[in-house]
Amino acid sequence: MPCLIVILLLAFPRIALAVIFLTSNYLQRAYHGLLLPLLGFIFLPLTTLVYAWMVNTRTPLQGINLIILVIAVVVDLGGWGGGEYHRRSRWT
Repeated sequence: MPCLIVILLLAFPRIALAVIFLTSNYLQRAYHGLLLPLLGFIFLPLTTLVYAWMVNTRTPLQGINLIILVIAVVVDLGGWGGGEYHRRSRWT
């Protein structure tokens, strides 16, 4: 069951962020405000989830954890870049 939850979080990070925001104070403990989670929801949803997980589990932001966070950023940015690549290839 936990593997299924992780797969759903990775597949639908914006839905996961909305559910977590509405049902718990998990994001509030990590960000202490509304602006950063809102910007994370729009631009980098997976990174927002990973950072909130690291803060709430008191995981240090160094070593392998920093690599995990960088991978989340790359995956989020890859969604933006991949969409642009496909948009350009349709018109040429």
